[in-house]
Amino acid sequence: MTNGKTSKTTVGRLKSRPQFLAVRTGESRRGRTFLLEVLDRQAPDSPPRVGFTVTKKHGNAVARNRMRRRLKEAVRQSAGFAMKAGHDYVIVARREVLTVPFAELTAQLAERINGRPRPKRSEETRSRKA
Repeated sequence: MTNGKTSKTTVGRLKSRPQFLAVRTGESRRGRTFLLEVLDRQAPDSPPRVGFTVTKKHGNAVARNRMRRRLKEAVRQSAGFAMKAGHDYVIVARREVLTVPFAELTAQLAERINGRPRPKRSEETRSRKA
């Protein structure tokens, strides 16, 4: 049984450590529930690739796998269509991924993928209390 959607884009996976480290040199887009790192590979003909990072400080294996599964499903359902060809994306999960409603998670992910990062503040404009 087919659903008639033939325009679905497939998203590749980042699997090796050098691929993840290369994406860290790109831009980062912070969010409340996750950090999105983006790298333009300068290859517009290749499909986008995505990787997921969940560190041990966010819980045991069960909790980390739940976070990863929620993020994978959010990418599969809606955010994969927003990803640009020739780009690599790494999603670094935070603990809040488990508690936020799934609809809000997918909306935040699509917003981060489409959004531009905020410019970094210069050293002169930063205020620090001494």
